Amino acid sequence: QLQLVESGGGLVQPGGSLRLSCTASGNTLDHYAIGWFRQAPGKEREGVSCISMSGGSSKYADSVKGRFTISRDNGKNTVYLQMNSLKPEDTGIYYCAARSGWYCPAAYDYWGQGTQVTVSS
Repeated sequence: QLQLVESGGGLVQPGGSLRLSCTASGNTLDHYAIGWFRQAPGKEREGVSCISMSGGSSKYADSVKGRFTISRDNGKNTVYLQMNSLKPEDTGIYYCAARSGWYCPAAYDYWGQGTQVTVSS
């Protein structure tokens, strides 16, 4: 079964950058479209970004557009989320998720455990 593990979270000051990684095991990520989500305590889970199976297309939430970049390296079985110009409202637990298929799906089948991102001065 596909397993996803996020890494790269941490504490960063506003305006700083982080790169999150989502690494798969049990299967190769080249079979899946991948999404990134985040959730702050007491708030709804929010879709942040997604990338197609081939990496040829991607989507972003309006709140992160222009600041975040999703990419994938299927050779490393990893999807990245480069986060620049971070704001306190970007704080939350970030999850990656996967579904088999070409393009960003409406729902996902596999989820990682999350990595904490805290943006604070």
